[in-house]
Amino acid sequence: MTTAEKFLEMLTAILIFVAVVGVILFLAGRVRGKKGDRWVAFLYLAPAILMLAVGLIYPAARTIFQSFFDAAGTAFIGLDNYQTIFTSSDQLTVLRNTVLWVVVTPFVATAVGLLYAVLVDKARLESFAKALIFLPMAISFVGASIIWKFVYEFRPDQVGVKQIGLLNQVIVWVGGKPQQWLVESPWNTLFLILVMIWIQAGFAMTVLSAAIKSIPDDVVEAARLDGVTPFGMFRFVTLPSIRPAVVVVLTTIGIGTLKVFDIVRTMTGGQFDTSVVANEFYSQSFRSDNQGLGAALAVLLFILVIPIVVYNVRQLRASEAR
Repeated sequence: MTTAEKFLEMLTAILIFVAVVGVILFLAGRVRGKKGDRWVAFLYLAPAILMLAVGLIYPAARTIFQSFFDAAGTAFIGLDNYQTIFTSSDQLTVLRNTVLWVVVTPFVATAVGLLYAVLVDKARLESFAKALIFLPMAISFVGASIIWKFVYEFRPDQVGVKQIGLLNQVIVWVGGKPQQWLVESPWNTLFLILVMIWIQAGFAMTVLSAAIKSIPDDVVEAARLDGVTPFGMFRFVTLPSIRPAVVVVLTTIGIGTLKVFDIVRTMTGGQFDTSVVANEFYSQSFRSDNQGLGAALAVLLFILVIPIVVYNVRQLRASEAR
């Protein structure tokens, strides 16, 4: 497709969009009365509903349907793909890694962010200190993965061979031997998780710091007058007051962790037993050309995300009702 054809296609799309909006506004202007208000609302919601159906509902239904077929997507095989996920040794390793990611990352990242937010609260260089830990949030997952891949880089322990990985170079300086950090399982998964924690700790710190600053001053002063120790202040005043924010941070990071793909794909490509569900359904669908198993993994990922989203919504509604 030439540049002129691309511009023509873009112009056509813009004209269609303008025409649709014009038709909606025209019809909305012609409808009057109480019953007309409902039609106006429907007219404005119709494009969004249509795009939601085409871009989300149909692909989801199609993926669920395809998960019951074989690799070529032609023969119906029932629940065989799901059985493979929970019986194959390779897929069990994928599930183990995913569980490890979800159990470790949200809690450690939230704990680090909370600790940092408490320590730098009302400090002299608070803004600068927060900026340091928030900076990784400005880096894409791929960019962060490349940075940490250089940190973990390994070179053979031979004469004349210099280490270019920061971690191995430090070990060599202290008299140790360089290690292949991204090869040995399951430790390599933990080293990948560290990258996600490094990124998400800044998000946790930002949200929790704002929650800490919203605690009423009279509550803090009353606790101090009662002789509450700093640890008691954190346990009985700060933590209960920011509990809704902690839940939001935990669930948000948990959802992001379940969908993690960039870090694994960039650093190991899912090799050395480091693959997770999101990376595996990409590999099965587009590299191994196993459409059925890839679709089943995508459905599994969707099912795993639903409870976290429901819990998050319920907690938000409960905090708003207080």
